[in-house]
Amino acid sequence: MNTTKTILPYLRLSGLEPLVVRPETNFINVGERTNVTGSKKFARLVREGLYEEALSVARQQVESGAQVLDVNMDDALLDGEKAMTTFLNLLASEPDISKIPVMIDSSKFSIIEAGLKCIQGKCIVNSISLKEGEAKFIEQATICAKYGAAVVVMAFDENGQADTLEKRVQFSHRAYKILTEQVGFDPQDIIFDPNIFAIATGIEEHNNYAVEFIEATRQIKELMPLTKVSGGVSNISFSFRGNDVVREAMHSVFLYHAIKAGMDMGIVNAGMIQILDEIDPTLRELCEDAVLNRREDATERLIAYAETVKAKGKVIEKDESWRLNSVEQRLSHALVNGITDYIEADTEEARLKYPRPLDVIEGPLMDGMNIVGDLFGAGKMFLPQVVKSARVMKKSVAVLTPFIEEEKARMVAENGGEIKSAGKILLATVKGDVHDIGKNIVGVVLGCNGYEIIDLGVMVPAEKILQAAREHDVDIIGLSGLITPSLDEMVHVARELKRQNFNIPLLIGGATTSRTHTAVKIAPEYENGVVHVLDASRSVTVTGNLLNKALKKNFLTDVQEEYVKLNENFRNKRPVKQYLPIEDARKVTAGIDWNEFVPVVPKKLGLTVFEDYDLGEIAQYIDWQPFFIAWELHGKFPAILTDEIVGKEATKLYEDAKVMLAQLIKEKWLQAKAVIGIFPANEIGKDSVAVKDLNGNDVDLHFLRQQIKKAPGQPNFCLADFIAPKSSNKQDYIGGFAVTAGIGIEKWLEKFEKEHDDYSSIMLKALADRFAEAFAELMHERVRKEFWGYASEEHLSNEQLIKEEYQGIRPAPGYPACPEHTEKYKLFDLLDATNNTGITLTESLAMYPASSVSGWYFANPQSKYFGIGKIEKDQVIDYAERKGWTVEEAEKWLRPNLEYDI
Repeated sequence: MNTTKTILPYLRLSGLEPLVVRPETNFINVGERTNVTGSKKFARLVREGLYEEALSVARQQVESGAQVLDVNMDDALLDGEKAMTTFLNLLASEPDISKIPVMIDSSKFSIIEAGLKCIQGKCIVNSISLKEGEAKFIEQATICAKYGAAVVVMAFDENGQADTLEKRVQFSHRAYKILTEQVGFDPQDIIFDPNIFAIATGIEEHNNYAVEFIEATRQIKELMPLTKVSGGVSNISFSFRGNDVVREAMHSVFLYHAIKAGMDMGIVNAGMIQILDEIDPTLRELCEDAVLNRREDATERLIAYAETVKAKGKVIEKDESWRLNSVEQRLSHALVNGITDYIEADTEEARLKYPRPLDVIEGPLMDGMNIVGDLFGAGKMFLPQVVKSARVMKKSVAVLTPFIEEEKARMVAENGGEIKSAGKILLATVKGDVHDIGKNIVGVVLGCNGYEIIDLGVMVPAEKILQAAREHDVDIIGLSGLITPSLDEMVHVARELKRQNFNIPLLIGGATTSRTHTAVKIAPEYENGVVHVLDASRSVTVTGNLLNKALKKNFLTDVQEEYVKLNENFRNKRPVKQYLPIEDARKVTAGIDWNEFVPVVPKKLGLTVFEDYDLGEIAQYIDWQPFFIAWELHGKFPAILTDEIVGKEATKLYEDAKVMLAQLIKEKWLQAKAVIGIFPANEIGKDSVAVKDLNGNDVDLHFLRQQIKKAPGQPNFCLADFIAPKSSNKQDYIGGFAVTAGIGIEKWLEKFEKEHDDYSSIMLKALADRFAEAFAELMHERVRKEFWGYASEEHLSNEQLIKEEYQGIRPAPGYPACPEHTEKYKLFDLLDATNNTGITLTESLAMYPASSVSGWYFANPQSKYFGIGKIEKDQVIDYAERKGWTVEEAEKWLRPNLEYDI
């Protein structure tokens, strides 16, 4: 049997524990406080020889969420080599610190080499560069390679530091070629630091430094994709030293944009990163203006704001208003914000309030951690903040544990005085995943019910899981994971359990797991019991059924029968349908007679921008039915208002909505912006459309075609069918739009949050979404009647508009007719949408503000809405060729529409 495994080209680091930087890994936080140039306390302790005490600074960095520890001993009053050696040797004896990798940081290579001799795992050297020429660079790189270290390469050459975008990329690429072609470095062991410089200094030349770093990062990752990008984040805010409020906000804003561009890690104090959404909206906008260099007066405005912060004493004064809330709200606030100051007192208050100490964990603490998980999953919290939240959770659980143990002992004593384990359960977060909050909660809950828990932690490979299961003779293995690749690792563990002849049940849990995936992918690989556990509260029941001999057989039989049916349903759904080869599908188009078609020439070509549209006019186009669905009230509007079951609540909700609607229109809570554009276009074959942009250049739009085999004469639609082909010699047109009604919402959401008014907050979000959809409807009507004018005599009621009784369509990228999201980039470029509306695209191509809509305009009378549905491999290959992608890239973006497994 061939057991050869492909070793993927990931950056692999280690202290006592491995740190593998995978494509899905979140931002790596490098703790900066064990640096004599960056921490006065650490420098003082080292100078005075108090190395043991200096270790507390390192420990604090680890506890605050640092995943790599930067150690720097560059001080004129120090023997740097001796200090580095002494500190690293002491650090190695502290497993709670030395578990994470070390970054040896020095401008003197002799100090770096001294540090390399002390490191037990795989470290990072920070840094080497070309400033002393290629010969010295190669010599130092060769020494680093000999010790097995990864290297940070600074953007220097013989003439100095890279201070422009071009130099940052050129210097990095030159170093890359030397390292890979002459020294023999693996690309994944190279980390570039393209120089983060201070912005908002008052010197005009400095204003674009952040933009150039971000763009350099993007270009470096495109040019050298396996390499990593790092930087000293604190440098960006150096001109505001002493003002932590502004500095923290600048760090968070800078990181948000730099990470989107590909920045992998950074040296920053974990305590100086704020949750992006919790930054004062005014400050956040000012920071974005400065970081992105959006305004000429960005520096002056940020400095003016910084002075008001100082004047109000906010730099040293904490906002303690949350302490006035209920204990449940206080616990939730502490968890989300990583505040440990009051956690012992608040936990004790909650313990006295609830019947059992376990109820505190299953109630308010679980509620708070769910919020943390949602924020992290949405990319609005970084891993250090999640780790700090977990620390709060653990401190709280530590307060409760003695009482839980006491209760457990009392229950055991009442049952005869003999303490027995109900069973041994091994828990592990699978390899490649660092998420263990849910797993820890499961362990606490099960431990409270008499089970002995063996928790292997995070990033646990299959071999270690199976070895520990044998050593401890466990009764059940529980696997946890948050990220999607964890699902594949769970399949691997199941296969290994079967190969090594295990016969104990396997529990599957975590945010991305599901019953269907467990039934289809994991359960078939292992016959001795695979069970998906929805959440911690279900774990006790499932575990009890599995370890009760009288119940186990029937329970597993029922689960296996259920999973077999799920599997069969999943497998049998697809082969029922037949699909046409893509070339055959293209022969069955919408069938428009282009000889008879006369395109309507738009009354206004190009862009039209709307800066502050009247909210009162938009409100007339609101479709209320989705508003009720958002509140989980189902029924047709207005009939829902008199519905026997939900009518009373629906009416109250509607009345509250109208009150807020009137107030937000009157007081202009929201600002509505839009851009529409109409461009010459023609279909150019292979389901593609060439669009003339504002400069007269062709932009090729690529659409997909239905491939399912239909009844004779039924077309296989593609949006390209609705644009006149170039061969018709008729100039046709296509439109695009982007609208938002979410500008300004943050201020009001913050107000409601401070007032703990979730109802009003949700109400405003729901109304903003309705405004955005209504705005899209209004603009489409104006395009039909005014700007394009192909339906200038149209007179439709709002009900008719909702029923889409108009001519033409406005499909959106990512939706059924054009499900591939990356075409949205072209739409935004054609419209210059971000500059014209303020809407930005996230990494996953969602729009921000959330209350935004964008899409295409098709005017052809025969155009209609449809869904692409499933497609076959031949169209995926064809689409990849059109986009200039690999097939794997196409499969990634088209995954929901694939008819086959990948």
